[in-house]
Amino acid sequence: MSSSTTSNPLDLACFPSNYVEARQGWLAAAAELSLHCESLDFPCPGQGPDGVALCSDSVWIGPTYAEGVAVVLAGTHGIEGYAGSAAQTDWLHRLSAQPSLLPNGVALVLVHALTPWGYAWSRRCDADGVDLNRNAIDFSLPPPDNPHYRELRPILFEADAGRRQQAFAEFAARHGRTALEIAISGGQYLDPLGPFYGGRAPAHGRKVCEALIARYQLNRRRLAVVDIHTGLGAYGYGEIICDHAPNSIGSTLAKTWYGDAVTLPAAGTSSSVPKWGLLDYLWHAAIGDAGCYVTLEFGTYSTDALFDVLLQDHLLWAQTGNDAARLIHRDAMRRHFCPEDPVWREQVLFRARQVIGQALAGLTR
Repeated sequence: MSSSTTSNPLDLACFPSNYVEARQGWLAAAAELSLHCESLDFPCPGQGPDGVALCSDSVWIGPTYAEGVAVVLAGTHGIEGYAGSAAQTDWLHRLSAQPSLLPNGVALVLVHALTPWGYAWSRRCDADGVDLNRNAIDFSLPPPDNPHYRELRPILFEADAGRRQQAFAEFAARHGRTALEIAISGGQYLDPLGPFYGGRAPAHGRKVCEALIARYQLNRRRLAVVDIHTGLGAYGYGEIICDHAPNSIGSTLAKTWYGDAVTLPAAGTSSSVPKWGLLDYLWHAAIGDAGCYVTLEFGTYSTDALFDVLLQDHLLWAQTGNDAARLIHRDAMRRHFCPEDPVWREQVLFRARQVIGQALAGLTR
């Protein structure tokens, strides 16, 4: 257990209570840094509750000439931004107190709230129903087809959860559990009201990533990208998921930097199934063979519970005149994607310290 991971107490106050508090706390922590910094903001269309303006923010920390850059993404799925905000704010406080945590010649880029609308409204998607983590496809080509999604679509909006679960069980009996999870969560491009919708054009968060890659010429540097998510996998554990192809340079680097804990959906070793349009693929193109991208996924409750809470969310937002029901369901979304359990939150901060530290260390090898 490294002293760099445990030398600062875990401060659960890093977990915000809403998007506005998250952004204010993150900006305040970034302003305290003595290291060289460049901050950028990316206003997002739409508004949050009470007309709140929405924005993604980034900060470059460290030397402009750095050949190695660790990029930490938060809020790719809006509601999952609570843990990402906490992990990033924790690192900002640590760097403010101990600038030497940033290795010589390495830079750190933090990107906060990639889907700010979803963060503000307690949803995973943006205002158009787009799941940013299914949006990284070439929209000049026909989108991927998910025929099993079409088969399941009528039951996805079934209000009776028991009937829905029975239909899922029957589908899994015919096709297998993995096929069920791919059908629901692998990505779909035909149903804006449905879950895991990849959209018809680049979404705000994708444009932010593309702008940062261009501004800092990240395709010419060595990259370690860590995208923080919640809601899938074992409770409280931060799984390192790598969507580089098995036995590729990217997956080999991931295992070198992060160890044997790395899992690969394509190899069937992950809690995640293979998916279309992942943000990973946009970054893979910039990385080439000079780094790797991993998802740091903090588990909460079961995959069935995940599907239930998300499908209820999409059902409510497909209807109108139900503001009170939506408000109640926001609490359920928050409980699933950011449990109030202090032990879970301590695990998030500790594991994020480990993994971001491993990313920075990997860039020095």
